[in-house]
Amino acid sequence: MIEALELSRHAPLRHGFFTREGGHSSGIFSSLNCGFGSGDDKPTVARNREVVSRKLGIPDAALLTTWQHHSCSTIAVTAPWDSVDPPRGDAMVTATPGIALGILTADCAPILFADPKVHVIGAAHAGWKGALAGITDATIAAMEGLGAERSRITAVIGPAISGAVYEVGPELFECFTDDDRGNAKFFTPSRRAGHHMFDLPGYLARRLAQAGLATVVDLAICTYRDEERFFSYRRATHRRHDNYGRQISAICLTG
Repeated sequence: MIEALELSRHAPLRHGFFTREGGHSSGIFSSLNCGFGSGDDKPTVARNREVVSRKLGIPDAALLTTWQHHSCSTIAVTAPWDSVDPPRGDAMVTATPGIALGILTADCAPILFADPKVHVIGAAHAGWKGALAGITDATIAAMEGLGAERSRITAVIGPAISGAVYEVGPELFECFTDDDRGNAKFFTPSRRAGHHMFDLPGYLARRLAQAGLATVVDLAICTYRDEERFFSYRRATHRRHDNYGRQISAICLTG
């Protein structure tokens, strides 16, 4: 489990960017696969999530995830739900102690948020679609609805695919530069004509900073390159694997 000092120094918070290590799954899902939708054995995934819950010091039922679908949908959480059949959304916020907001990823960026003064937290799943559409802005607005102030919010971008290995086609470059010509700085030409390498964490960091947050941190850890510690959708695709695991990142209020 990886922690960010900017979050761990606040007593009411507990969080972790979990790796693929320390679980019960085998094969391509080895070992701490926390995604029920991954095709892994569901009872084994449940055991893996228990590992995470115990590390966070919460009941198993309090570790919540959503059915992520690359949207700007944000859920204000007040009570646990069934994570085997969860609601659809790509971000959660809460002011309720004892609930862990979990984000599942395998190259997309998990982002954990906190306003420690008023004990409001958030968690977002940001692939390129959600990032461009404004999932970070939606999360911040939902936190403000619970009493947070953006000038006090810390946001930490967890392990995600890095720009050095994330090649995208011309249509994605056009989507981002049509939205803002300044976004061209996050793309560098690749070896293939018309293609670019896209710095998703860099784009997210700038968008969060422009939103006026107190602190924005990018852990700068690449899921694609670090096979021992992280699942990667793109790495699995390049190897023609028919499936892949998901690591979890989570944050909760302890009181």
